[in-house]
Amino acid sequence: MSSAIRSLLARQIWDSRGRPTVEVEIQLEDGATGRAIAPAGASTGSGEALDLRDGNERFGGYGVDRAVAGLREEIAPALIGCDASDQAGIDSQLAALDGTDQFRRLGGNALIAASLAVAHAAAASAQLPLWRYLAGSDTAIMPVPEIQIFGGGAHASGRIDLQDFMVVPFGAGSFREALEWVAEIHLAAGHLMHEAGHILGVADEGGYWPAFSSNEAALDALVSAVTMAGFNPEREVGLSLDIAATQLFAGETYNLRSEGRALSVDAWFEQISSWLSNYPIRMIEDPFAEHDFESHARLVSAHGSSVQIIGDDLLVTDPLRVHRAVEEGACTALLCKPNQAGTLSRARQAFEAAKAGGLSTIVSARSGESEDVSVAHLAVGWSARQVKVGAFTRSDRMAKWNELLRIEESLGADAIYAGKAIFAGGGDD
Repeated sequence: MSSAIRSLLARQIWDSRGRPTVEVEIQLEDGATGRAIAPAGASTGSGEALDLRDGNERFGGYGVDRAVAGLREEIAPALIGCDASDQAGIDSQLAALDGTDQFRRLGGNALIAASLAVAHAAAASAQLPLWRYLAGSDTAIMPVPEIQIFGGGAHASGRIDLQDFMVVPFGAGSFREALEWVAEIHLAAGHLMHEAGHILGVADEGGYWPAFSSNEAALDALVSAVTMAGFNPEREVGLSLDIAATQLFAGETYNLRSEGRALSVDAWFEQISSWLSNYPIRMIEDPFAEHDFESHARLVSAHGSSVQIIGDDLLVTDPLRVHRAVEEGACTALLCKPNQAGTLSRARQAFEAAKAGGLSTIVSARSGESEDVSVAHLAVGWSARQVKVGAFTRSDRMAKWNELLRIEESLGADAIYAGKAIFAGGGDD
């Protein structure tokens, strides 16, 4: 069997925050190889797969020696000889080998790196890029990018409360043009912030780390950057917010620490509604704490016809939570992060559950990233219509954007950009 796994190599390498992470390299009997790197989040949902870290004094406890040892001593012997084309079977074996909820024994970081490496190896064995291997004969659609301009929350030491202030170039005619538009907006935002003296540095995902006086000031600056770059925020480039509200919730209130305000759940609902009514916001992620399906559903009822209400910490790429969200009307889109699920197959199950329930799908990277470009291939190969990987700076982010450019170029005249259709009536085709 030429696609049988011959060897699995595991090593510690470094992510975009300078922290250890896991890389896995798979070689098949036919000589094909696949390599993948585990990402890591900063604001994480309590229900997602858990990274296995060493927890000692080295590297602030972030070491991955135990995860690498598990890959070498348990996972490698179990996978050698398995058929790499049987992704579901291998992922099922990985889950059984770990045997715990949230993969706490061997580590979600070890499992997702192994799972993705298998997929890359199988695609290489078939002499196909991963996106085409996953898509099969389906028509490839280039996703609309959601790109960070300002970073806040856990990505920028809480200097402003909301985590991500992003732009969505849905009115562009191609993925290439979409990135060109964002390049102009990024330059305009930098100019505005330098003029006002608002730049503190660079946030985790590469966006500007701002010194705004309020969250509204950041929204005002983002609208100004879009218009200064020559685009219409209503018809061409909308705004997107990642609230990461679980990080703000304590006791019974949402706490805007940078503004010195504590808001009840009802007052917070009104604050969110005010932003959605007064700014050209097309997407909002995790507007309420991860346990609060009811408030999410209220927001969908009030604004879901015009704004995507996205579940990240709410759903943690878990098909059971996706089913619940569909039943309760708690969101209109899934943010799909493969490492939240722990294996590629589990992530795909959540993805397909979202599509079956009429939700839009957004494939996403994490704040702790690397040169790995798997999410670019998943977005196209799974026919997601949207993709989120961070800012328009730093090579760990640009590697993904540039890989999507290469994919679009390879499609030639067959390239189709999802564009304005992502906001036309809900779920993916």
